[in-house]
Amino acid sequence: MRVVLATGTTETALIDGISAAGAAPELMAHTPSADAEIVVYGEPTAAPVTPVSPTGCPTPAAITRAVREVVGFDVAILDAGLAKPTAAPTVDLGANPGEDVREPTAVPDAATIFDRAYDYGASLPDEEVLIGETIPGGTTTALGVLTALGEPLGVSSSLPENPLERKRAVVDEALAASDLASGDCAGDPFAAVESVGDPVQAAVAGVSAGALERGASVTLAGGTQLVAVSALLRHADVDGPLTLATTSFVADDPGVDLETAAERFDLEVVATDPGFEQSEHVAMERYCAGEAKEGVAMGGTLSLVPDGKLGAVRDRLEAVCDRLGIDADGGPTGADGDDGA
Repeated sequence: MRVVLATGTTETALIDGISAAGAAPELMAHTPSADAEIVVYGEPTAAPVTPVSPTGCPTPAAITRAVREVVGFDVAILDAGLAKPTAAPTVDLGANPGEDVREPTAVPDAATIFDRAYDYGASLPDEEVLIGETIPGGTTTALGVLTALGEPLGVSSSLPENPLERKRAVVDEALAASDLASGDCAGDPFAAVESVGDPVQAAVAGVSAGALERGASVTLAGGTQLVAVSALLRHADVDGPLTLATTSFVADDPGVDLETAAERFDLEVVATDPGFEQSEHVAMERYCAGEAKEGVAMGGTLSLVPDGKLGAVRDRLEAVCDRLGIDADGGPTGADGDDGA
């Protein structure tokens, strides 16, 4: 089993009120770089931030790392538009960071990113590939792509209170800037990403399509950002079997309709409950309170945990949090903000 993590950034994350992925805007661009290092090394090694919210909620990378330490899996990191360098080894797709979706063009190189990612996905030797992402602002760009494709679905949020109306207002402004209306990109997924998406979407879609073409089993590891990728794939006439592996936190979000997504995009949906309510550690309490929910392949890697081993993952998460400087009672040190948007 190989876990592929596409990492990137978009200026969309800097729009006020939509992202929880950084206490300070100047640090937010480091979040995906730090996430990659946490998954690969267990802690940030070069990134100057530890993505932890002021309340003590760690980035989902901490959970993905905890799962990796319990069950083991290979990891490949894709640089799909990082704004800041990472010490984790990466496959460079030559992607630029995404622009603010309110600009006329958000991802001018979307088709090129897809093609390079497709070649990479087609070259993977693995029979099973699990693909996730980390990009602050990503649920807003997901809503943009879904709207441009004419898919009437909501998106989740890393914030306890989902600012969905704020995101819709941003998407409306973004579509207007690109001279588009809802549904104008139906059947033209590259136009959707170019206009109102982000580079990570093109990368995840490309890897998925390439791996499916080779005959691999593909799992999209994430929440509504990966629902948007499944929409892109179906609008590109990629008809291979797809599984969406997410968390119970996303499945329980009232703004999310995974059942409709499964029907529209022919998805098998798996939602894993990590049992965080059984712990009093602040990290798990914050997830139960609605923070973060998903990201950095968290839901997908949790789906790999055998029955009876989730307790070991929770124990390991406490060790990872200790390594990251997160006090069990809620005293994060060097906190920067959780992942996603």
